[in-house]
Amino acid sequence: MARRLSLRAERVVDLLELEPVRRVPWREGENGRVIIDRPRPAIRSLGGLLANANWLVTPRRIHLDEVGSFAWRRLDGATKVRALAGAMRESFPESCEELEERLGQYLRAMRRLHLIAFPEWD
Repeated sequence: MARRLSLRAERVVDLLELEPVRRVPWREGENGRVIIDRPRPAIRSLGGLLANANWLVTPRRIHLDEVGSFAWRRLDGATKVRALAGAMRESFPESCEELEERLGQYLRAMRRLHLIAFPEWD
């Protein structure tokens, strides 16, 4: 019996041209920083059961710092990552060297946690 392998063509995506959008509820704390409420994952399979168990033992609220809160407020599905990076450079000139790298890590982490989505990519 021949075994079929499904090969997907890898698509190259320019992260700077994407427009991320928030997928979860959030609010501002007393200090003006963003607090994200992590939703409980759906249990559809063994993987979902494990994700649900992990959700039970990890913090359910994510408290963002000043830079993360600034970025989160602009993840509206209309602002491109390139424009967000420019706005962050203007607002936080003291941390320009590591800003793009930090923004990339931030967006990857938020996507991995299913807190944001890239509609053009996902």
